[in-house]
Amino acid sequence: MSKQKILIIDDDRELTELLTEYLSYEGFELEACHDGVSGLARAYDESFSLILLDVMMPKLNGFEVLKALGGQHKTPILMLTAKGDNDDRILGLELGADDYLAKPFQHRELLARIKAILRRINIVKSNESTVSHQQINEVRLEHNTRQAFCHQQLVELTGTEFQILALLMNNASQIVSKNQISEQVLKRKLSAFDRSIDMHISNIRRKLLAFSASDKLKTIRGAGYIFLTGENTGING
Repeated sequence: MSKQKILIIDDDRELTELLTEYLSYEGFELEACHDGVSGLARAYDESFSLILLDVMMPKLNGFEVLKALGGQHKTPILMLTAKGDNDDRILGLELGADDYLAKPFQHRELLARIKAILRRINIVKSNESTVSHQQINEVRLEHNTRQAFCHQQLVELTGTEFQILALLMNNASQIVSKNQISEQVLKRKLSAFDRSIDMHISNIRRKLLAFSASDKLKTIRGAGYIFLTGENTGING
């Protein structure tokens, strides 16, 4: 069985060497880039299972790399941010990162995040063989290609955004809590003051509204989110 490949984009060579040694021992294949330009060039390679992306780097910083990718990447991105810098975390999620982890971090915590992300990707792939598409309220998800359409227009969603939208559509007209989204999609419990789910929902709403005059999502304050149904609703296997 081939090893899963991880791309590390971080100018801290000592850290990348330590992570390469540690994650290699855990069974992963690592490749490191030490500036944003070379990292961006490698990020388009879909053979990587995950990208670890630092914020502060020469040539292009992490945010500029995300902007260049334009939210069109299929490979999940775990953003490495400065501890306590909530603005960096929010901006990273807005630009298409799937999750974030604050530096300094414990290697075991990083490994847990990586395994959680890869586990949910594997779950999605296994589900692709049972459900080919969903269509509710002029939103259509093609699971085999992981593409989303709103009023027949292609919507560029990140992998995490696609999975959150699929979960909401699976539970259309029902409240789905932040805890449910975090545990079922991010594969971790929602921690206090964690705004990652809010940002992912905000991104999904904004992208759908670009092709729709009406909002497809409803926020229930203190409870969660609802995907609103229309007349034409269906799910095909």
